[in-house]
Amino acid sequence: MKSRITVITLGVDDLKKSLKFYRDGLGFPTEGIIGEEFEYGAVVFIELQSGLKLALWPRESLAHDLGISLQSPSATEFTIGHNVNSKKEVDDVIEQAKRAGAKIIKPAIDTFWGGYAGYFQDPDGHLWEVVWNPQMKVQD
Repeated sequence: MKSRITVITLGVDDLKKSLKFYRDGLGFPTEGIIGEEFEYGAVVFIELQSGLKLALWPRESLAHDLGISLQSPSATEFTIGHNVNSKKEVDDVIEQAKRAGAKIIKPAIDTFWGGYAGYFQDPDGHLWEVVWNPQMKVQD
């Protein structure tokens, strides 16, 4: 298996609410909800960068597809890292997420390793870390 990820799927409780947060609040490009004509098929795809998509899929549909019972979500399972090129960009993204309805979990602060980072939670509790790493230049 090659180390290549092409889609990250987030289980969500309210697809329309999540679409509004990601598209309207954060400005992520998407065609909106597709697949509504299929039972358990409604989904949102967001182009993150070349070759990588974020999928928003109702938790109920995900559980149905997997053949497992719906389980309680846990915010401590993983985080999604969003790297930027300056402390100001970290602050700007955190503020944009807050205006979009995100819960700020940890305001941006200087890190022990020399960077600057903060965390927010989307409407379904998924954690995003917004990070400036002085050793990493992010391509626009």
